[in-house]
Order: sequence, then structure tokens, then C-alpha cells
Amino acid sequence: MKKLASIVAGVFMAGAALTSVSAAEHTVEKEDNLWDIATENNTTVTKLVEINELNTTTIQPKQELNLYETYKVQHGDTLIGISDAYSVSVEDLKKWNDLESEMIVIGQELEIKDADADYDKAETASANTQELEQGQAKTEQAAETESSNSKEQSSKDNPEGKTVTVEATAYTADCDGCSGVTSTGVDLNANPDAKVIAVDPSVIPIGSEVYVEGYGYATAADVGSAIQGNKIDVHVSTKAEAYDWGVRTVDVTIVNK
Repeated sequence: MKKLASIVAGVFMAGAALTSVSAAEHTVEKEDNLWDIATENNTTVTKLVEINELNTTTIQPKQELNLYETYKVQHGDTLIGISDAYSVSVEDLKKWNDLESEMIVIGQELEIKDADADYDKAETASANTQELEQGQAKTEQAAETESSNSKEQSSKDNPEGKTVTVEATAYTADCDGCSGVTSTGVDLNANPDAKVIAVDPSVIPIGSEVYVEGYGYATAADVGSAIQGNKIDVHVSTKAEAYDWGVRTVDVTIVNK
């Protein structure tokens, strides 16, 4: 993605808001009711009540309603795994979210417009059904020992894979006059919490899942003219966060799948 405005040396802005309201939201007007809203958006009153956690079917003007269920992509997720969990097709997920490929990034929000499955969004939608079931079973268990918790956290913070040391800067899509779309097509304005880094593809392959020291799990989904060799640019949601990040040296692990 082209960086069109500089914040400070090594800290960039990329992208401007395309719209201020998500297509998955509806602002209630004076004469609106849930039945009409549901009909116009090919959903049901029951789903609207569940998605918005309403205690009544009475709605008020200027109230913001989510029209569809959304899922925030987590570490380890795949489009196939999410489609299986929600009992929808991969093609539908791509169509609903304007995806040109099956690449998704951590923190990206996906609209689920016709989900029949009762899925716990706190769990990772993994393609591996057995792993998903084991994860759900763990949440239902009474307790885990402090030792096992420490080992699990250590594993998450020290993933297996090739590790490279890089110079890391930060950029944001919060910029007037910019597109906000990465080189791989991820709309960072629509997904401000997306964990994305810009890389030199000769060092870190595009599409790789990585673990960045001090940033967490992310997807290598962007490039930049200034990002050459052992350098990365991490996406953050605000200019203040970009300033706070500054320029630092970090380890990046290309996670083994």
C-alpha cells in the first residue's frame, strides 16, 4: 500500500475512511420497527434481537442496530474453518465481505449474513474440528492448574517458526486523502483493529502469519517502498499509537502451520 503522508520518521499513515457507517449497521429512524428492518435486510426479528442483545422489540430513533452477526478473525483461523463453524459456504463469506481471495487477517471483522449455527465467538473458528471441540471442552472444565496455564501462555508467546530480527515502524489508515487498502486488498478502515504488517516479501512471504514481539500475532498483508530488507511496518488504528510505537528493533517469527 502506498504511504501518502508521513507522521514522523519511519512512522506512516495509509488510507482514509471510505464510509463512516458499516454496511452491517442501521440507524433507527422515527417510523422504523424491527419487522420492517428485518424484511428489508433479508433477516429475521429473532436474529436482530439476538445479535443486538435486545430485551424488547421496541426500538428508539437514532439507535444503532447491527444487521448481521460479525466474527473477528483470531490467531489460527481460516476461511474454511469459519465457514464450517457457521454452516455457511466459503463463497458466501467471500461475497458478503467483498473478499477476492481466501486470505484473512487477524482482527478483521467478517459479516455472517445467514448463520444457522449457534457458534461461540469467543472460540477460534479453526479448520481443525477436533481442535475446536477440545478448545470448547477446556472452557467447560472446572479448572486448570497454574502450571498448565503458564505453559500454554509461554507457547503462545513463543511460537515455533523461523525468527528474524527487524527494524519496526508503525503506520495508520487514519489519514485524509488515502485509500486505506493494503496491497493485498485488506480494507483497514473497515477493519481498524486488523493486525497487519507491511513486509519485504523476499524476507517475510506475503500472506504469512507472524508473531511480532510487542505487537502479537499478525498477517503479512502489505508492502511499502520504504520497507526493504529486515524492516516491517505494523498497522495501528490511530496516529497516537503510531507515535507511541516509534522505531524499535523486534523479533518476528514466521509461524509454522
